[in-house]
Amino acid sequence: MTSGIQVEGLVKRYGDQTAVDCVDLTVPAGTVLGLLGPNGAGKTTTVRMLATLVRPDAGRATVLGYDVVAQAQQVRRLIGLTGQFAAVDADLSGRDNLYLIGRLLDMPRRRAREQVEQMLDRFGLAHAGGKLVRDYSGGMRRRLDLAACLMGAPRVIYLDEPTTGLDPHSRNALWATVRELVADGSTVLLTTQYMEEAEALADSLVVMHQGGIIASGTVAELAGRVGGRTLHLTTVSPEQADTLATALRVQLPGHEPDLDGEQVRLPLSRDEDLAAALRVVASSAVTVTAVDTRVPTLDEVFLTLTGASTEVTPERSQV
Repeated sequence: MTSGIQVEGLVKRYGDQTAVDCVDLTVPAGTVLGLLGPNGAGKTTTVRMLATLVRPDAGRATVLGYDVVAQAQQVRRLIGLTGQFAAVDADLSGRDNLYLIGRLLDMPRRRAREQVEQMLDRFGLAHAGGKLVRDYSGGMRRRLDLAACLMGAPRVIYLDEPTTGLDPHSRNALWATVRELVADGSTVLLTTQYMEEAEALADSLVVMHQGGIIASGTVAELAGRVGGRTLHLTTVSPEQADTLATALRVQLPGHEPDLDGEQVRLPLSRDEDLAAALRVVASSAVTVTAVDTRVPTLDEVFLTLTGASTEVTPERSQV
């Protein structure tokens, strides 16, 4: 599959601090990569290098085959970027902001005007297109910034925490837009702090911490890395929970149940473990009122990986 973004050994230093430490990525064209990590992990610096705004100190990156350093001008004509804060001119109207972007992208006047109206309508700003941006709310500025990012129908799109400050309706509209763009072949690199957003949009995920990549894969693969499924058994009393935990511990060597009041939690490393645990429950004298299996949420995966990151060797990841 053609690579929309290819990154090899990317490094960026600021004085003695290494902001991005030997990052490798491959993002296939027409897919969404979710870039996760706590503040200061190196996500935004990585995006800025890929957008030709910051020059790498080492390594190489290409966008649709164009080198972000040697062929920066070509790269800029292929990408769209929205940062963490809206970058629009407060002294212009929303309509004029978008028209300016269109003309800077060498659009003919008529086409630029048509595109402006489409974008204002798509992001719910048609009623405010003639108003100065200084009179927009924060959410409206954010939507205008996203519209500006998409004016030129970019083939590669960088969305750096794009839904910060958006209401649920605007957020869902953005998600729908991203899905449409990807269906048409665009490649998207998304940084976000919202796990729901990453899970809804990303084909694959990368977790960064302290400048390096500590994990990568699909949501299911990352969940499996931090423990996979857990069996939850609810009994009628803490005493019965303790009795059941003892039976599970004896009859399933190597499995250590966790007690929480009337509930017993048992990690399941294989599908066979579930059947074996249920046989133990059936043969015991304990009254079980509820049985449930759960997988870690993406929030739990994220917190586990970044919380334990000092003990994890950063990996070079192909996504």
